[in-house]
Amino acid sequence: MDSNLAKIKDICRLYDLTPQRSKGQNFLFNVSVIEKMVKAAQIKKEDLILEVGPGLGILTESLIVMSNRVTALELDKKLFDFLKIKFIAAKNLELINGDILETRLSKFKSQNFKIVANLPYNITSSFLRKFLSLEPKPESMVVMVQKEVGERICARPGQLSLLAISVQLYGHPEIIDVVNSENFWPQPKVDSVILKIDQIKTWSQLGQLADGVAEKDFWRVVKVGFSAKRKQVVNNLAAGLRIDRQLVKASLLELGLDEKIRAQNLAISDWFRLAKSLINHFN
Repeated sequence: MDSNLAKIKDICRLYDLTPQRSKGQNFLFNVSVIEKMVKAAQIKKEDLILEVGPGLGILTESLIVMSNRVTALELDKKLFDFLKIKFIAAKNLELINGDILETRLSKFKSQNFKIVANLPYNITSSFLRKFLSLEPKPESMVVMVQKEVGERICARPGQLSLLAISVQLYGHPEIIDVVNSENFWPQPKVDSVILKIDQIKTWSQLGQLADGVAEKDFWRVVKVGFSAKRKQVVNNLAAGLRIDRQLVKASLLELGLDEKIRAQNLAISDWFRLAKSLINHFN
């Protein structure tokens, strides 16, 4: 592992590359962690793979061995120029210089694909929401995220957040392994986890659970419900949806829910039942 770190530092010196914390540039150098990510992704030769924030291309090296079609998108121009030189002979790799949250990747809208990425931590939530709202959605994701964020995503009712529901509604998140901060350079202040999200579904594939509720209406109810974390759901929904408080209270009681319940305690199925109960009372 020390030799890999020395190699990365030498590359940075040679190409005048300075890791920028503001862009989430903490380079993973432990090859065994890379191997765990690739194994979790269950990549087949014909899979279309999207990598985000390839950095110095350590993960990319493994991805292009496993798949015939890899696209890697790097925001940093200097890193992008380095990657073009490093992978000049790689015919199965497409490199794109751009912001993943702004770039339109048309080919990913017409076929199945998998995401494997050591994500820049500052875009984790926005990234997951973007790609889980795509049509078609990725077949699976294996991403490196902050440990705290990974634990929040996998939380159960009692500790649910808007992010957790955003992920768990469409897929099944699982922490594959904890990755200590010393596996990165520069060393971040927090540990990370390898997070796998699979069994990813579209809204129509949710079946009876979502029957009778439009996707936009469901999310309106959930987002309003989480709008003030310390307040009771009844207050958030009444104010945010402009519905009489007594009506919301009656809906909660009719559904067998505590009238004083807070958003983090509601299961996804509870949010659907609430949405169905209230849908005719807001516009």
